Amino acid sequence: MTVVRAALVQATWTGDTESMIAKHEEHARQAAGRGAQVIGFQEVFNAPYFCQVQEPEHYRWAEAVPDGPTVTRMRELARRTRMVIVVPVFEVEGEGFYYNTAAVIDADGTYLGKYRKHHIPQVKGFWEKYYFRPGNAGWPVFDTAVGKVGVYICYDRHFPEGWRQLGLNGAQLVYNPSATHRGLSSHLWQLEQPAAAVANEYFVAAINRVGVEEYGDNDFYGTSYFVDPRGRFVGDVASDKEEELVVRDLDFGLIKEVRQQWAFYRDRRPDAYDGLVRP
Repeated sequence: MTVVRAALVQATWTGDTESMIAKHEEHARQAAGRGAQVIGFQEVFNAPYFCQVQEPEHYRWAEAVPDGPTVTRMRELARRTRMVIVVPVFEVEGEGFYYNTAAVIDADGTYLGKYRKHHIPQVKGFWEKYYFRPGNAGWPVFDTAVGKVGVYICYDRHFPEGWRQLGLNGAQLVYNPSATHRGLSSHLWQLEQPAAAVANEYFVAAINRVGVEEYGDNDFYGTSYFVDPRGRFVGDVASDKEEELVVRDLDFGLIKEVRQQWAFYRDRRPDAYDGLVRP
């Protein structure tokens, strides 16, 4: 498959999980109606961004992956819409074992696996170490109906090593579900993911939440987008204030073209990089 019609959703928080999931199901159905073959949602899409505070009550948002209610429901949605779906949720594996996770579901409803966020921030408004353990499931790239899809979650995007590992593992499209606000990193938002797309020669779907939510004053600024392996936005960037479904055609043939022209993978020097992984 050369041209893949891909979608992403940047959404406002509704106030409860049921309506939030229902809203995303409707966006998915609309995307499928527009011919989309893959769709991704924002970080912990079925919950508010509760990491603005450190309170034990918010462990209630956690559920099992893949057997919890949300991923089970998304598997049925994937089967009905015939779309690949990237589903970011708060995962509980067992008592005391919690992760910031994204499940990847194939277009026939098959659960393909999960990515667990590796890099966990602990700064004002983003108290994630209170809730999440660092990811321990590697850098999987999933062989889906649309091609090879990887995931990198929010704060991960500041670390080039994971972007590269996903590329080495064969990714053609990497979804980066996020929750980031204007005062902290807006000047980086349109720099880092295009740079990662160029350095690693694949497509990136950058997804941000939008609006102010009930647990803090973070102003999530949306502006979600797709970017190609040359670092160019595919179509317009989404609104910085409004919820939006973004659907774009991605020409995967560009990946081969760029890798032959720029040859970054050929010219890597892993023999010289030992210092990067020394403690």
